[in-house]
Amino acid sequence: MDPTASRLLMPLLFTGVLMGALDLAIIGPALPAIEAEFGMGSQQLSVLFNAYVLCQMIGTPLLAKAGDRIGPRQAYVFSIALFALGSLLLVVAKTPQVLYLGRAVQGFGAGGIFPIAAAVIGNRLPPKERGPALGVLGTVFGLAFIVGPVLGGLLLPYGWHWLFAINLPIAAVLAAGAVVLLPAAGSSTRKPIDSAGIVLLAASLTFLVVGIDQLDTGAVLASLRTWPVAGPLALVAILLPVFWRVEQRAADPIIRPGLLRSQPIVTAAIIGSGVGAIQAAGAFYPALAVGALGVSQSVAAWLQLPGVFVATAASPIAGRLINRVGTRTLITVGLALVAVSVLIFGLAQLTIPVYVAASVIGSIGLGGVLGAPLRVVMLDNCLPAERGAAQGLLSNFTSAGRLLGAAFVGTLAAMAGGGTPGYQSALVGVAVIAAVMSALGLTLQRRVPATG
Repeated sequence: MDPTASRLLMPLLFTGVLMGALDLAIIGPALPAIEAEFGMGSQQLSVLFNAYVLCQMIGTPLLAKAGDRIGPRQAYVFSIALFALGSLLLVVAKTPQVLYLGRAVQGFGAGGIFPIAAAVIGNRLPPKERGPALGVLGTVFGLAFIVGPVLGGLLLPYGWHWLFAINLPIAAVLAAGAVVLLPAAGSSTRKPIDSAGIVLLAASLTFLVVGIDQLDTGAVLASLRTWPVAGPLALVAILLPVFWRVEQRAADPIIRPGLLRSQPIVTAAIIGSGVGAIQAAGAFYPALAVGALGVSQSVAAWLQLPGVFVATAASPIAGRLINRVGTRTLITVGLALVAVSVLIFGLAQLTIPVYVAASVIGSIGLGGVLGAPLRVVMLDNCLPAERGAAQGLLSNFTSAGRLLGAAFVGTLAAMAGGGTPGYQSALVGVAVIAAVMSALGLTLQRRVPATG
C-alpha cells in the first residue's frame, strides 16, 4: 500500500467510526430540546432512540456483506451517504414521523461503518499492524462519550439541529476520502443476492428488539406471558431456524454457515455478547452511585469519567500488546479484571475511592477486550472474502448482548427488591457472566498473530 495512502487511511476510518459513535452519545443532550419542540412523551422518545439501535443492528450484517460483495469503497460510501441522509432528515424534520425516519436511516447507515472499517484493516494492513490499528479504532467509543456531551453543550445554545447538521460536511469529506483511499474490488464472482436471508434476518432482529423492549423487568414472568413480549420472541424462535436453513442453501449467504462452524469465530461471538451484556450493566452505575454514595446525579455522571478515560487509553495499548502476548491472554485477563471490578461494585461497602477504583479496574479490562482482540480473532479465522461479514457478526452479537444484558440487570435488580441492594445483587450476576466469558477465552487458540 502506498505510504501516503496508508497514513491517510487510519484517520479516514477513525473519523467515520467516531461520527457514527457520536450519534449514539449525542442524542441524550438533544432529547430534552426535541421533546419540548415536538411535544413528545417518554414513549415517543424511546421510539426515537430505539429506531437507531434497531436499524443499526439490521444494517450491520447487510452493509458488511455488501462490502465483501461489491467492494469496501462502494459499501462505505453508501453507508456514509445513508448516515448523512438520516442526519439531513433530522435537521429538516417538522413532524415526529420524519424524526423517526431520520434516526432509522441514520442507524442503518451507521451499521456498516465499523465492520467495513475493520475489514479494510484486515485486507489492507499486514498482520502485525492490524492489532494496533483496531486498538486505535476501539478508542472511538470512549471518546464519543467524552466528546458527545461537550459537543452538545457547545452546539445546543444554537439549536439541537446543529448536533446533526455537523455530520453533513464531515460525511462529504469522508465519502470523498473513501473514493480515493478505499479499494473498489469486491468478490470476483457475482452470485444471486440472498434476498430471502435478508428479509428473514431483518425480521428476526426487529422482533428481537421489539420483544425485549416491551419486557417489564419488574415482572418478567408475567410480561413473558403477554402478547407484546411473547409474540415477537416466539417469532424470533421460529424465524431463526428458517433463516439458518435458507443460508445453508443460498448461493451467496448473508452469513456463510461455515463461518459458524469455526470454533474461534463462535467463541469470539459468544464472548462479544457477554461483553455487550457487561457494557449494558454499566448504564446502571450512575444510579448505583446516587443510591450507595448519596451523591447527586451530576456528580454520579462525573464519577464515570475516570473509567471512560482509562478505557479509551486501554484499547490502543491492548492493540499493541496483541503481537506480544496474543489475543487469548488479553481476552482472558481482561475479562477477569472485569469480573473483579463488578464484584467490588456488587459486594463492597462503596465509597467514592472504592467506586472509582472499581470503575478503573473494569475499564482496563473492558477496553482491552472489545477494541482489538476479539476483532483480530475474527480476522484470523475467516476467509479474506468474508471479513466484513465476520466483523458484522461480532457487532450484532455484541448489540444483542447489550439488549439482553439491560433486561438481565433490570430483572435481577427488581427481584432483589430494587434500589442499591437490588443493583448490587444484579451486578454479582454480571460478575458471574464476566467470569464465564474469561474462562471461555481460555479455549481460544494459544498462538500469537503473525508478525510479518
